[in-house]
Amino acid sequence: MTDPWVALEPGADPDERVRMLRRAHERFTDMGTVSRPVRSVVADSWRRSAKARVCPEGTGAAVELTDGDLGAYRAEHPLARVMPLFRELMGTFAADGEHLLAVCDAQGRLLWVEGHPQTRQRAGRMNFVPGARWAESAMGTNAPGTAVAEDRPVQVFATEHFMRRVQPWTCAAAPVHDPRTGRLIGAVDITGGDGLAHPHSLAFVQAVARAAECQLALITPSMGTGETVELAALGRDEALLVVGGRKVRLSRRHSEIVVLLARHPEGLTGDELLCALYEDESVPPVTLRAELARLRRVLGAELLRSRPYRLAAPVECDVDTVERRLGAGAVTAAAAAYAGPLLPQSQAPALVRLRRRLADQLRSALVDRNDPDLLADWAHAPWGEDDLMVWRALASLRPSAPVLARLRELDTELASSESDVSGRWPGRGLR
Repeated sequence: MTDPWVALEPGADPDERVRMLRRAHERFTDMGTVSRPVRSVVADSWRRSAKARVCPEGTGAAVELTDGDLGAYRAEHPLARVMPLFRELMGTFAADGEHLLAVCDAQGRLLWVEGHPQTRQRAGRMNFVPGARWAESAMGTNAPGTAVAEDRPVQVFATEHFMRRVQPWTCAAAPVHDPRTGRLIGAVDITGGDGLAHPHSLAFVQAVARAAECQLALITPSMGTGETVELAALGRDEALLVVGGRKVRLSRRHSEIVVLLARHPEGLTGDELLCALYEDESVPPVTLRAELARLRRVLGAELLRSRPYRLAAPVECDVDTVERRLGAGAVTAAAAAYAGPLLPQSQAPALVRLRRRLADQLRSALVDRNDPDLLADWAHAPWGEDDLMVWRALASLRPSAPVLARLRELDTELASSESDVSGRWPGRGLR
């Protein structure tokens, strides 16, 4: 196949491909192995779906937003401004072809589902409806969820879907980005029958997504020089926010909230913020509302908006800088921008995950680069002095006496800790 993102190459027999993929899907769900003709993008998505414990026999998506909450969220979402464009470019195609036009946010929640009435009715039986969560982690491999997960256009054909309930469908989706910041804000999708596996369908949704970004660039006012927002949160417990030249040192909790909102320019609901910030599920919403009220007094009501909670201006965060440079393969520049772990004392679940992911990505890139100077800089930094993986990589490239001595110390400490654990838990060993 010339393009791994296209579901069927020219001349392929759709029926035969469905049968082959069904057998491959059964092997994967039974034994965890992937075989041909499963495309790499689908294989990766199946593995993510399995890791997220998505059940292949699941019946439908969970509906997270309904009635007034859905209406308020849609009204304030940036993609609402380009829904007329989506309808103009795709509405007739969806209705005439018995397809559906769907638009989701960056978390894979469907915001709009429009098109052929009978097709909508059939799709509704699996909750392919506005307000339902179709992220990969919830519904397995599907075009809008996978497009958001991969941040690129993708087709999902019939039995490539992870959930068997969804396998009668074929879909193509493309991500949409904020033209000012480049951040993912959602995806546009066309869903229907096997005919959508044609390469033109993928090109079509990709062109629509690009048209939407162009329109957003035209209708979204550019930020003035006095309105730029910068956020430094790496290597510090209290983030520093710079708004139009004004420096604001945030408290620990406010630092966590601002980092999360900077990561989600489309906004977060109160429930989403509660889950992201607190390990204790018994924390009442009023606690978070009080923190947000205090933060609004610090930042100003013009910067912190609600329903959903979001920042009214694009934020340039040092976390984004490191990620962007890593994505471009600029490992040296990424390491230079990394001032340390993200909010190192934070125990907020979402921040802990982000902190670990960023450190793991940069560490892996440094090890792969095989540059002893970069590895030495990391190993001798406060956050790298106990990093066994980096010390081992450094020792293989620069086996000096101090490096080998430190590596022996770390190996001894590791062996001692394993012995301690085994002693405390006799008969169990390490898990």
